[in-house]
Amino acid sequence: MRAYWIQIRDGHSVLEERDTPMPVPSENQLLVKIHAAALNRGEFIASHGLTADSKATRAGIEAAGEVTQAGTKATGFKTGARVMGRVTGAYAEYALMDAREAIPVPAAMSWEEAAATPITFCVVYDMLVEQGRIKSGEWLLVPGVSSGVGVAALQAGKALGAKVIGTSRSAAKLARLSPLGLDVPLVSKGPDFHDAVMKATGGHGADLVVNTVGGTVFSECMRSLAFQGRIAMVGYLDRVVVSDIDLAALHSQRLRIFGVSNKHRDATSRSETVRGFIRDLLPAFADGRIKPLIDKVFSFDQAPDAKAHMEADAQTGKIVIRLP
Repeated sequence: MRAYWIQIRDGHSVLEERDTPMPVPSENQLLVKIHAAALNRGEFIASHGLTADSKATRAGIEAAGEVTQAGTKATGFKTGARVMGRVTGAYAEYALMDAREAIPVPAAMSWEEAAATPITFCVVYDMLVEQGRIKSGEWLLVPGVSSGVGVAALQAGKALGAKVIGTSRSAAKLARLSPLGLDVPLVSKGPDFHDAVMKATGGHGADLVVNTVGGTVFSECMRSLAFQGRIAMVGYLDRVVVSDIDLAALHSQRLRIFGVSNKHRDATSRSETVRGFIRDLLPAFADGRIKPLIDKVFSFDQAPDAKAHMEADAQTGKIVIRLP
């Protein structure tokens, strides 16, 4: 079958198409015919200078498609079922999905929308609900709101009743997010949004900050927090992985900082988040309250172009690869 592999060479990630054997599901896995796959920035983190050179591995980590075969213990999904979720080697004609992390695709969702949903929105569920404990009426601040995770945080936050402040370097990107319910759009060139956040919240500050940008804005995020505020650390668009921490503010304001990553979680741990997402957020996808924002769809042959588009930081929302 056709499949893309990814390899880190000289500090850059490289995609190559290869003829690859059909994967065989284990007892807990589903074999899925892929219809669409979405890009995630973490896949290409080598281009950020954060990963050493490596051997080639199957590329792509989230997709949507039809179940063609199930392992002996992969119950709950029949042949032909529409599913979305984390997979091994999403940029391929077929890929494997752990049945514990498989999410049923609502009838109203397209393949592209389904592919753009599972990892991003499960990460957002983790940071907004499981760890962030966002409440209706609270203020959510999302620096770098036009990223895939940023847009998903905006949409999920609004569905959960939060008031959302988003920053971006681009006024045009912020304007595109206005119909999604962005309450306070802030054009920001860096760590310069504290005063505007305080003004917008009447001096209260943000109850939860989703930091997709990285170290350059971390201190500003802390300054912008309300009493008992929380920071979710989820990305490094700026490639900066260190920052000073105001320990006095952390102490006196009873602040909380937590990381959001699946790197060291196993399928059982991740499945707990998946079940929460299915229970609390999937109904909003089914009835149209949440519709994933897709920036651009590329064909399978254009996968390297899709990667270049992401690395250029040109998108607002998710980038998707559509298979024939």
